[in-house]
Parts: sequence; C-alpha cells; structure tokens
Amino acid sequence: MASNVGRTHQHRAGWEAESTWATGWTVAAAVLMTFGGIMAVFQGIAAIAEDDVFVVTQNFSYEFSLTGWGWVHLILGALVAAAGIALMRGATWARATGVALAGLSMIANFVWLPYAPVWSIVLIVIDGFIIWALCAPRRESPA
Repeated sequence: MASNVGRTHQHRAGWEAESTWATGWTVAAAVLMTFGGIMAVFQGIAAIAEDDVFVVTQNFSYEFSLTGWGWVHLILGALVAAAGIALMRGATWARATGVALAGLSMIANFVWLPYAPVWSIVLIVIDGFIIWALCAPRRESPA
C-alpha cells in the first residue's frame, strides 16, 4: 500500500483530497479568478469613462455602446473576483459558480475582441484554464 505522506490536504467540509495537485489547481484557478475579476473591474471602469484606450470599430456584428460593455465587464468582474475569493476560502458553491462565471467571461471577452484583441484572447485562455482546473476530476474521500 502506498504511503499517503505529503499527498493529503484537509478541506473544511470534512473531505480529504488524495492529491495535492487537485488542491493546487483549484488554488491557481481561485487566484486567476480573483486577479482576472479585478482587472475586468478596471477594464469596465475605463470603458464606462469612455477612455481613449479602446478602439471603437464600425459595423461590428455585436455592436454595443462602450459604456454598456463597461458595465458588463464591471459587474461580471466583481462577481468573478468574489467567487475567486470564496473559492480560496473553501466555499463549496464557488466551484460551480466559478465555472459558470468563467464561461460568461469567455463569451464577454469574445464579443469584446474588437475593442481589446490581445487582452481578450489572454482572458479567454485564462478562463479556459479556470474551467478546466475547476472541472478536473478529483479523488476525494471522507476524512
């Protein structure tokens, strides 16, 4: 029988993860969610202020005012950051909420591509990692 030394991590809900990798990916996703949410809030504030940082294109299929997109990013960013913080604190609901919010963030950043293409692509990739990290199978057993 293999030794469990260095392979266990206690969760708050009375469950013990058999792999520290599962816990590590969850923590990485929580940190990325918190950071990405804070950055989306700043992005939303800049868009609401109609900053000259963003390029406004004509005849875009998903045309929406820059201020409207600013509010979308501000609210979604605040929710993502709050879910990331809750995930770090061990809230069980935060995993499913994080997957849903990362999916919404992916969609919002896809539609945001004409305004900030490089930043949008980076956030789409990060959101994809967050979804993978939160959905990755975990071998958990009762403590």
